[in-house]
Amino acid sequence: MKTNIHATKILVTLAAATLMVVTAPAFAQCSSSKTASAMTAGSTPDIVETAVSSGKFNTLVAAVKAAGLVDALKSDGPFTVFAPNDDAFAKLPKGTLDELLAHPERLKAILLYHVVPGKVLAKDVVKIDSAKTLLGQSVTVNTENGVMVDNANVVTTDIMTSNGVIHVIDSVILPDNDIIETARSAGSFKTLLTAIETAGLTDVLRGNGPFTVFAPTDEAFSKLPEGALEKLIANPDKLKDILLYHVVSGKELAKDVVKLKNAKTLQGSKVDIDTSSGVMIDNARVVKTDVMTTNGVIHVIDSVILPSS
Repeated sequence: MKTNIHATKILVTLAAATLMVVTAPAFAQCSSSKTASAMTAGSTPDIVETAVSSGKFNTLVAAVKAAGLVDALKSDGPFTVFAPNDDAFAKLPKGTLDELLAHPERLKAILLYHVVPGKVLAKDVVKIDSAKTLLGQSVTVNTENGVMVDNANVVTTDIMTSNGVIHVIDSVILPDNDIIETARSAGSFKTLLTAIETAGLTDVLRGNGPFTVFAPTDEAFSKLPEGALEKLIANPDKLKDILLYHVVSGKELAKDVVKLKNAKTLQGSKVDIDTSSGVMIDNARVVKTDVMTTNGVIHVIDSVILPSS
């Protein structure tokens, strides 16, 4: 079970005897002049500098740059990073990395799934089931046979940096395809995801659910009257009300929806369902059904629907 825990108490690993502990000075044999000068001056390099200087995280560094996360991982933090080495990235199916590099938002989400807020050393963790990442999802921590983070083995711990600590893992770990991540991967719900974040509903739609979401595309949002979206973004409570009107409790597949005349939403009101000519949810046409997620299902609609009150 993935259990969210407080960020300052998280993360990986016990059994120092079973893992090789590497300190930053030993790890960072400075190939980077910037890192070398920092260490000469008596300061410890940050997460990005440490990764660059090691020579073992070239793919990770390239991914961090492509995702626009360099400045974030050079900030004060502190952060705990589960860092896949180059061999870990090499395990990905052929073409996967190129595809991710071409989709920075999806890549960013995956990288944030490797980062936990707080500086947590191996010795600090005794009985941890999971740790909440900067993405918002939690990684599973298993210590029954060595230490595993999701499906990745921790192979090196406690690489100290000026703004956190790095634990090296031997595989890239991937977040669940929950409603949020499925929408992000689709690439056609950027406005919806921005609205969900603004309304404070991201964690809700990452919850166990299950949920059925009637999801308006970016094109659907563009149909709103001029200025309407901006007004909603400026009024998070109203925006939240509208977004919850697009969500039904439970996992209602297309074969179930067509049997309904209406469905009660999380907003409290009911949406009307008309199957006389295709499937209409209020005034919106369902254009794609049964997009499966780990915590529910998405049906794509071509217009934003609004509650009557």
